Amino acid sequence: MRRFVSTFILTVVAGVCCPASGSSARAADEYAYDPVHSSISFKARHLDISWIHGRFNEAEGKFAIDKQDPAKSWFQLSIKVDSVDTANKARDEHLRQPDYFDAKQFPTIDFRSTSVKRVNDGYEVTGDFTMHGKTKKVTLTLEGGKEAEFMGTKRIGFSTQLSFKRSDFGFDKTQIGLIGDEALVYIDFEGARK
Repeated sequence: MRRFVSTFILTVVAGVCCPASGSSARAADEYAYDPVHSSISFKARHLDISWIHGRFNEAEGKFAIDKQDPAKSWFQLSIKVDSVDTANKARDEHLRQPDYFDAKQFPTIDFRSTSVKRVNDGYEVTGDFTMHGKTKKVTLTLEGGKEAEFMGTKRIGFSTQLSFKRSDFGFDKTQIGLIGDEALVYIDFEGARK
């Protein structure tokens, strides 16, 4: 009887200290934003007759996916404003100036999630979007979530898009009209498992 009790206690202790793999104690999968296989592009109206297209060439971020409890997932992205690229050097330099992005005073555009929930084709992510010194709450629908392994590293990818009005973020209103108030942003990103 004593041997049975001792064995039982050891079994319980082992189960508490060393839970089985795949149990609810498992941490979320954390990924680093892969700039080589990701893209952040945008477009805005010019004189309300055509579209100007551009991109940001430098960004960094990380995110975590908890498949068992999606609410524990989170996303962070920081875009370097100075890396704006519209394939026109003079225009890019103008976009960095105070009447547009003001890259010196506001060097990054940032997103930090505050809630995540699973939806049919991905995740609905709500968070704080900060640009030009102003922070607004936005909700993104991340589509995708397909996983693959490349060069021995687990990867996952998503796509999303959002629209915003520059006037909501304190941009110079005298410049609205020359370039439209609304901008459309497209984000396609791949994460590499840390």
